[in-house]
Amino acid sequence: MQLSDLDFSKTYTYADYFKWQFDERLELIKGKIFTMSPAPSRSHQEISLAITLKIGNYLKGKPCKVYTAPFDVRLPRSSKEDNAIFTVVQPDICVVCNLSKLDDRGCIGAPDIVVEILSPGNNKKELRNKYEVYEEAGVKEYWIIHPSERTFLKYTLDEKGLFQPSRLLIAGDELTSNVLPGFSMDINEIFEEN
Repeated sequence: MQLSDLDFSKTYTYADYFKWQFDERLELIKGKIFTMSPAPSRSHQEISLAITLKIGNYLKGKPCKVYTAPFDVRLPRSSKEDNAIFTVVQPDICVVCNLSKLDDRGCIGAPDIVVEILSPGNNKKELRNKYEVYEEAGVKEYWIIHPSERTFLKYTLDEKGLFQPSRLLIAGDELTSNVLPGFSMDINEIFEEN
């Protein structure tokens, strides 16, 4: 079976997704197939590495874990059965503090933090579709990084289960996290290699 054999108008589940053996990386958002951008750019990789290293160093000796793509995050709505899960995403970076959500296939349930680094062509998917599923799933913080504009935006889940945006952070601003008390990162560190 090849990717071209799939019906992109059909709704699929994680049970379908798990059987596929394509070279292309895919995500399912509410049962619909989204192809991922080709291999990330060098700039994208450097930003991802800078954030992952900073978070990873902060987490030493703490109960949370940080993961980078490709890493399947399954977001069930009711049942955790493979054939009842319609959203499987691969965030650029995620932090999981409830380790019972982890299994050999990735994470089942909302990570505490999801980081997405925008790439040309994926902005609509990240800014609309993923925003909705991350908010619905209960992701506590959703970080969006725009490499070409060198900006950072953080959405924080409020007590009503709705995302509230931070102000747009730029060079010289400090990133902090309610999920990771005491963590801070200068926005300049994110873009320093670019």
